[in-house]
Amino acid sequence: MTHLLSNEPRKVVIIGAGICGLGIGWRLASAGCQVKILDRAAAGQGASWAAAGMLAGGVETEPGEQALHKLNKISQALWPDFASELEAETGQDVGYRSEGTLVVASTRDDLAKLRFTYDFQTGLGIDLEWLSGEQARAREPHLRRGLAGAVFSRDDHQVENRNLTTALQIAAEAAGCILLENTSATLVQTKGDRVAGVWAKETFFPADDVVLAAGAWSHTIEGLPDNARPPVRPVKGQLLSVKMDPGAPLLNHVIWSSGIYLVPRLDGRLIIGATVEERAFNTDLTAGGLLALLEGAWRIVPGIEELPIDETWVGFRPTSRDDAPILGPTPIKGLVMATGHHRNGVLLAPVTANAVSEFVLTGRIRPEIEPFQLGRFIESRACVS
Repeated sequence: MTHLLSNEPRKVVIIGAGICGLGIGWRLASAGCQVKILDRAAAGQGASWAAAGMLAGGVETEPGEQALHKLNKISQALWPDFASELEAETGQDVGYRSEGTLVVASTRDDLAKLRFTYDFQTGLGIDLEWLSGEQARAREPHLRRGLAGAVFSRDDHQVENRNLTTALQIAAEAAGCILLENTSATLVQTKGDRVAGVWAKETFFPADDVVLAAGAWSHTIEGLPDNARPPVRPVKGQLLSVKMDPGAPLLNHVIWSSGIYLVPRLDGRLIIGATVEERAFNTDLTAGGLLALLEGAWRIVPGIEELPIDETWVGFRPTSRDDAPILGPTPIKGLVMATGHHRNGVLLAPVTANAVSEFVLTGRIRPEIEPFQLGRFIESRACVS
């Protein structure tokens, strides 16, 4: 990117006030930019609010995600300092917890799948410990008796994502960001091959740079040519939470099992998620979806059957065609991507904030985000045609 020489601060408009948009805004405003953040609803109320806050750069890694694992690992290592910095600046506890994560297998078939995944992940250098069912129950006594086996990841942690969005909003506004909630960006205005600003209904916000961080809605913004429109779609997830006794919780670790995860919070909530549905922006909570979550949770932690339901909700993962984020420049000068994080938006918040803000400020593309530029989809279309 060629940056304009001027004594005036750079004007940046960020579309989307989720975790990534707020984090980028915080970094840019702290560096002296004039930053406006536009959001179609209230800040942090999209995927950032709906998430479970898992920082699972290890146990979530699947075959074909070797490049993504490298990015996840970098961001995972940033998290302790990122959380500490944010808490120091805002006085807000973001609920960062480092007990680790257990992946449990209930049956022999589940155990065979877990062994395959364990071998693949340890082959990438991920630090995992193989456990018997009894060893897993020694760490979490309320797990069902007779588990076939488990894996423990000491490096896969969690954060309270709703506290995190609150802290990021406070930090961004304290640094000078102007946050415009319930202000839908309707069109990105370009002039030649450069971005000029953003329209929100009848209001125009001029900008030197526009950062598209609108999550699952990123594809819907008008004014983008085909070669600068991110291939991002919503993938629906239903979640619920039950209420544990905070003084005697059923679980202390994040637990994964076949098709389900459980995330305990210090206030006693136990989050159970999540369905994976190609239903566009359908917001219905379904009997089948909630039944699958509750039954899956009960099969590994029977004690949940006596717990009261605390909350149910739906979120939309912003998912690209290869399930990896879209970060950095586009063919339109000044238009920058920070979207498509799929299930890793919270995990990738620190590296996204750092790398995208650095690109806006300097034009430098950090090596860790080079594989995740929008151009990979444009190039793949060219190869097909």
